[in-house]
Amino acid sequence: MNTIEILNLSKSYKDINALNDISLSINKGDMFGVIGPDGAGKTTLFRILATLISPDSGSVNVLGNDIIKDSLYIRKDTGYMPQRFSLYQDLTVEENLSFYADLFKVPKIKKNERTKTLLGFSKLEKFTKFKASQLSGGMKQKLALCCALIHTPKLLILDEPTTGVDPVSRREFWEIIMELKKEKVTIIFSTPYMDEASKCDRLALIYKGKILLLGTEKEIIANFTGSVYEIQGDNLQHIAEIYRKIFGAWHIQIFGDRIHISMQANDKISEISSIARDNNLNLKSVKIVPSSIEDTFVNLIKEKGNEN
Repeated sequence: MNTIEILNLSKSYKDINALNDISLSINKGDMFGVIGPDGAGKTTLFRILATLISPDSGSVNVLGNDIIKDSLYIRKDTGYMPQRFSLYQDLTVEENLSFYADLFKVPKIKKNERTKTLLGFSKLEKFTKFKASQLSGGMKQKLALCCALIHTPKLLILDEPTTGVDPVSRREFWEIIMELKKEKVTIIFSTPYMDEASKCDRLALIYKGKILLLGTEKEIIANFTGSVYEIQGDNLQHIAEIYRKIFGAWHIQIFGDRIHISMQANDKISEISSIARDNNLNLKSVKIVPSSIEDTFVNLIKEKGNEN
């Protein structure tokens, strides 16, 4: 049985179509990623799955239950971590966990056992008396995750859980998530980080309320047409600006210490190098590289004739 079944789901806010006729299924025990820019509809989708808002049309089945008729059954077995930190800042770590355990009516013995397990799991044992407001960003996210897990849910919904978190805390957070996957918890999450997307069993690329692509990382990348040229050099912002003026903004993406130029032609290295010489750009290397999920996503939107 699939954990989530969505058929022709739509949701609007006044004249904005947040979700437009979405259909997808998520297998039990899978880690499923939803990738898209701000305003794509990711948070609306997650809030519907968590039974916090109702769709305008379509059917949604979560854990074998209809989200309208059986919302209480769904909430009992679902952990939801919203994008914005929403725990009580004036309560301690211990008090926040206790509050959420009581909210989900976790029996006292199980509550104590679960709290101890989660504190050890998240490395928050030494901070139980700290108020949430005193925690670092990474610790706050781990506390929020613990509160979402206090009732041992079968489904975990995470809305950009590591955005703004430092690299060390982000790695620790994902160590926890990967342990949960081993326990066969179904996990659906959104992220702006492509290295996180690569951890998924399957992905959905969503844009302006519609799913553009659905599949494994390999299946999605296979949809890319053309070539990706990778540039490394000094002053990447200036280099990107020059190439955007020549090739167009959609073709140029900065990835850390390198630039990707996506084009249909596979013989542009000489032209790229010539442009660098004409504009006194200091390039360290120019080469063709395999496309990434992000290259595929950007290229797909461009092909659809949309503007970001």
